[in-house]
Amino acid sequence: MKWRKMADHVQGLAQLEILCKQLYETTDTAVRHQAEKALVEFTNSPDCLSKCQLLLERGSSSYSQLLAATCLSKLVSRTSNPLPLEQRIDIRNYVLNYLATRPKLAAFVTQALIQLYARITKLGWFDCQKDDYVFRNVIVDVTRFLQDSVEHCIIGVTILSQLTNEINQADTTHPLTKHRKIASSFRDSSLFDIFTLSCNLLKQASGKNLNLNDESQHGLLMQLLKLSYNCLNYDFIGTSTDESSDDLCTVQIPTSWRSAFLDSSTLQLFFNLYHSIPPSLSPLVLSCLVQIASVRRSLFNNAERAKFLSHLVDGVKRILANPQCLPDPNNYHEFCRLLARLKSNYQLGELVKVENYPEVIRLIANFTVTSLQHWEFAPNSVHYLLSLWQRLAASVPYVKATEPHLLETYTPEVTKAYITSRLESVHVILRDGLEDPLDDAGLVQLFDQAAQTYQELLQSTNSSAADITVQEGTGKELYSRLTWLVYIIGAVIGGRVSFASTDEQDAMDGELVCRVLQLMNLTDSRLAQAGNERLELAMLSFFEQFRKIYIGDQVQKSSKLYRRLSEVLGLNDETMVLSVFIGKIITNLKYWGQCEPITSKTLQLLNDLSLGYSSVRKLVKLSAVQFMLNNHTSEHFSFLGVNNQSNLSDMRCRTTFYTALGRLLMVDLGEDEDQFEQFMLPLTAAFEAVAQMLSTNTFNEQEAKRTLVGLVRDLRGIAFAFNAKTSFMMLFDWMYPAYMPILQRAIELWYHDPACTTPVLKLMAELVHNRSQRLQFDVSSPNGILLFRETSKMITTYGNRILTLGEVPKDQVYGVKLKGVSVCFAMLKAVLSGNYVNFGVFRLYGDDALDNALQTFIKLLLSIPHSDLLDYPKLSQSFYSLLEVLTQDHMNFIASLEPHVVMYILSSISEGLTALDTMVCTGCCSSLDHIVTYLFKQLSRSTKKRPTPMATDDRFLHIMQQHPEMIQQMLSTVLNIIIFEDCRNQWSMSRPLLGLILLNEKYFADLRNSIVNSQPPEKQQAMHLCFENLMEGIERNLLTKNRDRFTQNLSVFRREVNDSMKNSTYGVNSNDMMS
Repeated sequence: MKWRKMADHVQGLAQLEILCKQLYETTDTAVRHQAEKALVEFTNSPDCLSKCQLLLERGSSSYSQLLAATCLSKLVSRTSNPLPLEQRIDIRNYVLNYLATRPKLAAFVTQALIQLYARITKLGWFDCQKDDYVFRNVIVDVTRFLQDSVEHCIIGVTILSQLTNEINQADTTHPLTKHRKIASSFRDSSLFDIFTLSCNLLKQASGKNLNLNDESQHGLLMQLLKLSYNCLNYDFIGTSTDESSDDLCTVQIPTSWRSAFLDSSTLQLFFNLYHSIPPSLSPLVLSCLVQIASVRRSLFNNAERAKFLSHLVDGVKRILANPQCLPDPNNYHEFCRLLARLKSNYQLGELVKVENYPEVIRLIANFTVTSLQHWEFAPNSVHYLLSLWQRLAASVPYVKATEPHLLETYTPEVTKAYITSRLESVHVILRDGLEDPLDDAGLVQLFDQAAQTYQELLQSTNSSAADITVQEGTGKELYSRLTWLVYIIGAVIGGRVSFASTDEQDAMDGELVCRVLQLMNLTDSRLAQAGNERLELAMLSFFEQFRKIYIGDQVQKSSKLYRRLSEVLGLNDETMVLSVFIGKIITNLKYWGQCEPITSKTLQLLNDLSLGYSSVRKLVKLSAVQFMLNNHTSEHFSFLGVNNQSNLSDMRCRTTFYTALGRLLMVDLGEDEDQFEQFMLPLTAAFEAVAQMLSTNTFNEQEAKRTLVGLVRDLRGIAFAFNAKTSFMMLFDWMYPAYMPILQRAIELWYHDPACTTPVLKLMAELVHNRSQRLQFDVSSPNGILLFRETSKMITTYGNRILTLGEVPKDQVYGVKLKGVSVCFAMLKAVLSGNYVNFGVFRLYGDDALDNALQTFIKLLLSIPHSDLLDYPKLSQSFYSLLEVLTQDHMNFIASLEPHVVMYILSSISEGLTALDTMVCTGCCSSLDHIVTYLFKQLSRSTKKRPTPMATDDRFLHIMQQHPEMIQQMLSTVLNIIIFEDCRNQWSMSRPLLGLILLNEKYFADLRNSIVNSQPPEKQQAMHLCFENLMEGIERNLLTKNRDRFTQNLSVFRREVNDSMKNSTYGVNSNDMMS
């Protein structure tokens, strides 16, 4: 029975409670689905608000209270039809009273209600009632909780903690500009008071003898520490740091907080807490200390910084001297982070001056060596310690202090411990190569020992690989030890600083390289019997590092490394070393063709080698390379076969292979069509085979798909490599018109299978891309128009068919539909901007190819929700770059569209203006500029006594006049970004802004007044002057000279406005600016 029928009496509540229990407790999926459906209906009902209050008042189960709290959160968060201010104030007060009178609610209900309070407060931060910011009295709201029982205290502290967290996090439903204004205002008005309060409460707690076995007192201390951490982890200046760059983070504490950090008692408080509370809570204390250690350097002068660092190092020394809590993995992890921050935020020259430095560096070295020896304890924490030592070592040349840094004593110990620990940890899964350059002489001896044992083992087993695999312990352990050493040698070579290299380092590298190449010869000779995949991947990692440092146009060929290679292996110059590379590549492709990781990394190495100007010319002279160019078939390279059982997507590496072959072929190809035809023979045979299959009614579909997908991936590689006109025209003439129908037929047949269509579409997109002006047809050639016809046909065929799929599940929509659509957009953009087709001829001669392509684009676009356009980066980049070309060259087409399509396009531009991807944002600015310029020209013409404009122009003007709010909103958005955000593409933003202002002069005046009036009285005059200067000398036209003048004015305007607002805590309290 639906809940609506029972809504008039209290039984409705009972029904809701049953639904809640079914949603959260039942194991029957069908019942849960039904309950979920009914509850969604409830949340969207008009009387949801009053029902939620009834549930909170009379509900008997915690689940119904949770439902009420989450429903209220949705109601207060909605952007369309928001709740009135009075109602939100009532909800806020009700929630506070509810929490105060019911301190023992289920934890998840309390959490949901606190989340509701935080959401209301954040979204209403700028709301005024009788000149009072009604949602800003957070500390007053919480004080009554802090003066009551321990349970109430926990709720009060959690409210502040959750609120700080909520305000710090941007959400996708509201503009980023609004989030930053709220976050900045909260930072300036409340955050320091909250941090001070948390420190004071922690001091009180540490002063008392807390009974931490008491659950409530333990909980209070935990919430206080979380509150302190949230304050210190606040995004103070809107940089929203990426957590993956954790070790580079600086905490941008405001200058007004200086007093808290100059006073050593704050730092001391957290170190004291660490030693006095149980290990379960101490990771939180260390997290706070990590943030404190990362406070920006400029907060202190030199003397203050030295004093602060001294207290910090003393605290670290005390933890190292009393390591009782460090066996806890969470504690250990946070302490490693704290040690890493010592160097990321302070200079070695400052550290050595600290009083206890010699003792502390000894303790840190011992701690690191012990950690490395017990690698299995916390493998994800060790990299913090390694980064600390790497940075310390890298700083040695720059230290001017006279105090000894002692790193020459401890760094070798740490390095040796690391290498030894890796060799002893052979059962641990290999990481993907190592970044730290661990240049250490002991490495050669370790390698020699392992390689010698391997050789002895081979000899002792009469060269039988089977015996090695049987001898599990010895064989596997040796392979793993050698694998680690090869990775480490690669890292040592790749970690070189090229400008600071010495002959001694080159000679050492020579020793290491010789040994790896000797090992490679040994292992390659046994590949026919058996090989080790992990060791092969390590070899490829080594070759990649070796290539970066010693092969290429910039490398000194007289290096000591080559001298050593010549003495030991007879490799006298780079050409001979390249022959070793190619030999290894061919060996891998022959023996490891079915192993995707090795094949793809091998081909990537070949691809990288083919990029160098001089190296590619040396490679072509090698007989092995000529063999590849003449024998690129599955007979010699098994990964080119089509009858294996692997997925279609596993053929991606073929594109890489043919890109490299294409580059190698181009070196001596010139205009030799016979050589080109010879090279293309295997691909010609494949095309003929596919054509043969498709011409019959009964054919093996899987075999046809495999052959075609392999073929188009090969061709895309060649097309990408052929970036010169002569060679590309050979390829074009080979494909068109003979083989184009096969690609079109494949799209018709298999449009629903993205594994097949995406490679075909990507090949077409590559063929129409005028890379390096390679698509230049002769004056008498119609090929440009014919190529566009094929493009149009493919886009239309694919687009019309993909739209017949209907509703695609959300988790599959990108792979099944949007990826192909994205490639079509990229293809259309490439052909429209390629500059080899005169698009005016299509309409002139009644050819509908252009109209078909553009109409298909519109149909595809309208089938995509706005949110998806920005959620999928590749789709958004291809769409916005296509839109830029359309608004630039085909504005008449845009102007002829239906009103709802025009509004959709304008909305997508409006949303793209605030996108995080700068490329998308810049594209939107450019598109908007073209549209605004077009509008301005049409208006200018209509005011002059000119002939009547075309009906389409009239219609577009009419749409814009019917919906002025769209252009006005974009004016508001652009101005908002320039004034209040870190505007990275200011020039791009300035171009459409002048047109927007000239089209909306009255609205711009109102906007300017609201911004000026929102400033403190003493700053209003300065802000008014900024706007006056912005339009100084600007005329009412969009000529280039006038635009450039405006761009210069805007640059000055932004600087002056930022200076004016730096010390202001006021935001813009304008609904237009907030929308």
